[in-house]
Amino acid sequence: MNLPVPVVTIGLLLASNIFMTFAWYGHLKFKAAPLFIVVLVSWGIAFFEYLLQVPANRIGHGHFNAAQLKTIQEVISLSIFVVFSWAYLGEKITWNVIAGFALICLGAFLIFTNFAGSSHSEEIPLASEPVVIPVKTGE
Repeated sequence: MNLPVPVVTIGLLLASNIFMTFAWYGHLKFKAAPLFIVVLVSWGIAFFEYLLQVPANRIGHGHFNAAQLKTIQEVISLSIFVVFSWAYLGEKITWNVIAGFALICLGAFLIFTNFAGSSHSEEIPLASEPVVIPVKTGE
């Protein structure tokens, strides 16, 4: 069964961000644990995040450009974090968090919208020669 690239990419990013949110913030419920142990456990959890994140970007790049991949990752990351902070840490979701998230979604909309014929698939041409910046020496 072949799933579409966006489904695989977004699915892997969702799973990876769940791991990363726990790696970065899960320890906040265990403040009595020694920091060294917390760091080691976080690294262990983050390993599984990387096992999902790297393939997601590898699979998704080409269908999405790098800016779109990063945007998807950030929207997923913040979505998961809002739910995590509410459900796991017991923090309130306030109006300013919702407003800030809405602005981030607006930014995502701008990155994914094709305005006036712009194409996200067009590559920026690279210079064929290195750029040389003249340096004025004291004469």
